[in-house]
Amino acid sequence: MKKIIQLSFLFTVLLLTAQEKAAPVFKDGEAQIIEAFNTPDQWIRHDLWVETNFDTDGDGKMDRMHVAVTRPFQTDSEGLTLPVIYVTSPYFAGVAPETEGAFWNVNHELGEKVASIVHPEVTRKGKRPIISNSHIKKWIPRGYIVVHSSSPGTGLSQGAPTVGGQNESLAPKAVIDWLCGRVSGYTTPYGSEIVVAYWSTGKVGMTGTSYNGTLPLAAATTGVEGLEAIIPIAPNTSYYHYYRSNGLVRSPGGYLGEDIDVLYDFIHSGDESKRAFNNKTIRDTEMKNGMDRITGDYNDFWAGRDYLNQMKPMKAALLMAHGFNDWNVMPEHSYRISKRAKEMGIPTQIYYHQNGHGGPPPMKMMNRWFTRYLHGIENGVENDAKAWIVRENDSRQYPTAYTDYPNPEATPVVLYINAGTSSYGRLSLENSSSKGQETFSDNASFSATSLAQSTSSNHRLLYVSDILKEDLHISGLASITIKVASSKPAVNLSVYLVSLPWNKNKGAKITENIITRGWADLQNNSSLSKSSPLIPGKFYKMTFDFQPDDQIIKKGQQIGLMLFSSDSEYTLLPKPGTELTIDLKETMITLPIVGGENAFKKAVN
Repeated sequence: MKKIIQLSFLFTVLLLTAQEKAAPVFKDGEAQIIEAFNTPDQWIRHDLWVETNFDTDGDGKMDRMHVAVTRPFQTDSEGLTLPVIYVTSPYFAGVAPETEGAFWNVNHELGEKVASIVHPEVTRKGKRPIISNSHIKKWIPRGYIVVHSSSPGTGLSQGAPTVGGQNESLAPKAVIDWLCGRVSGYTTPYGSEIVVAYWSTGKVGMTGTSYNGTLPLAAATTGVEGLEAIIPIAPNTSYYHYYRSNGLVRSPGGYLGEDIDVLYDFIHSGDESKRAFNNKTIRDTEMKNGMDRITGDYNDFWAGRDYLNQMKPMKAALLMAHGFNDWNVMPEHSYRISKRAKEMGIPTQIYYHQNGHGGPPPMKMMNRWFTRYLHGIENGVENDAKAWIVRENDSRQYPTAYTDYPNPEATPVVLYINAGTSSYGRLSLENSSSKGQETFSDNASFSATSLAQSTSSNHRLLYVSDILKEDLHISGLASITIKVASSKPAVNLSVYLVSLPWNKNKGAKITENIITRGWADLQNNSSLSKSSPLIPGKFYKMTFDFQPDDQIIKKGQQIGLMLFSSDSEYTLLPKPGTELTIDLKETMITLPIVGGENAFKKAVN
C-alpha cells in the first residue's frame, strides 16, 4: 500500500510539473502573449554561421551566412520546440553614405552615354554578434523563436551582394534548411564545430519591409521545405520594375539617379578583403554589362532579377502588404506577385493602405497568418476576405474587407479624350468621329505638381471629366492607349491621373490629388525587350498600365488625365524643346470602375 501511495504522489508531481511548463496559448485564432516567454533578460541569444552551396566571393570555400538566434529560455530548460519567425536583410551592418557623384547624372538626352558614378565604400558597423533586435519583442512573447541573418556580402555574412541574384534566394534557403536539420551551422565563420537547431519545430515564417520584404519572396521561390508562410511588406519583386518602366529609364521616387549598381554599393558592408573581387565580378562586369541605361530594355540580366519568373516552386502562404502611394517600391510589385500566387492556388491575402513606403498589416492579421501556418491552429484564416484595403480617411489598423483585389465588381470603362480650351480638354465616354491633334513641348523644369495646377501650359495636355455628382470607386489597373509622334528619336512619356481641383493645402493627403501614374519609352511601343529609335514626326501607338490603385474619388471632383514628357522626380532630364503630338482620336484610357459604365454615367450626369 505504501508503494502505491508513493507512486501516486510521484505521478501527481510529474503531472503538476507538466502543467507548469510554458507553452503557446491561442485565443480567437491568435497566439497570446505569455508571461513565461516575456522575459527578455532570460532569453537565450547566440550567433552562428550557416554554410550555403555557393561561393560568390571567390575564395574557394562555400559562403557562410551569419545568423543570430533569440529564443525563450524554456527551449533549453524544458526542451520546448517552437516555430521560427525569420528576418534577413542587407542593411543590418550599415550602409554607404550618399556622397556626391554616387548617383547617376540624369541631366542628359535619352540614349546618351554619361560618365560612371563614384563608388563609395561602406564602413561596417555592429561588429557585435547580435545582428538585429527587430521583431523580437513582438513574436517571442507569443511563442516563437526569432532568427536574423545578414544577406550575402553584408555584415559578417560571406559572399557578394548581387541585388536580386540567385545567391540572395539560396542564402535564406540555406538558413531554413539549417532550421529544419538539413544543412550544417557552425560556431565560427571557418570552423568545424557544429550548431544544431534542436529547438526548432521546422516551421518557419518570414517577414520584412522593402529589401527585407523582398528576401522572404526570394526564399519562397526556391520552394524550400519548412517555409510555411511569408508576409512581405512593400517588397521589390523585380529590379527591372524598380529601375525601369515600360522601357524607360526611371528612378524610384526620392532617389533620382539611383540604379542597381548604386544599391550594390549602398549595401556592400561585408569583408573588406573580398570587396575588390566582388566589385570586379558583380558590379563592374555583371551589372555594368547587363543593366543598360542606354535603352532601358528588358533583357536576360533583368529577367534573372524578376521573381515573377521564378515562382513555379513557390508554395508558402502569402500575406502581401503595400501602400497605393508608395512611389519608391511601387504597388505593381505586390500586385503582380499576389495575382500569380492566386492563380497558382497558393493561400493568398493582400493588404493595401493609402500611404507611402512601408506599413505592415495590423498585428491581428499577421498573428492569425502565422498562427495558422506555423502553429497549425485551424483558425479559418484561409476563409477570411482575400483583400483588406484601408479607405482614404481610415486608420491603417482598420482596413475594409473585400472579396478580392481588384474589386470583383469593377469593370473596364473606356474614356476618350476630346480637344477643349487652351486650359484643358474633355475626358468622356463619347468618341466623336473628328478630333485632330494637339501638341505640347518637353520642359523638365516644370514639376508634375505645377503642371497639374496650371490653368494652362505649353508643356502638358490635360483632359478632365465632368464634375462628379457622386463618389466614384476605382479598383485595379487603369491603362492608356496613346498614339503620339515625337520631334526627336527618343522621348520620355509621363502620364498621370489626377483628382481636380488640386488641393494646395500643405496638409493635403496625396489621395486628394494623385490617383495613379505611369511612364513609358515610345521606342518600346512594340516590344519591351527591343527598342527602336523613333522616326521624328511619325505616329506610334502604345498601350501600357498605370500603377494599380483602389481609390474613391469624392463627389465634387473631376478626374484628369495629364500627358507630359520628362518627370522631374523620376525620369532622365533632357534639354527642353522636344515636341510630342497626340492623335486625339486614337488615344484613350481604360478605368476599372466599381459598377462599370453605369456607375460612371450616374456619377457625371
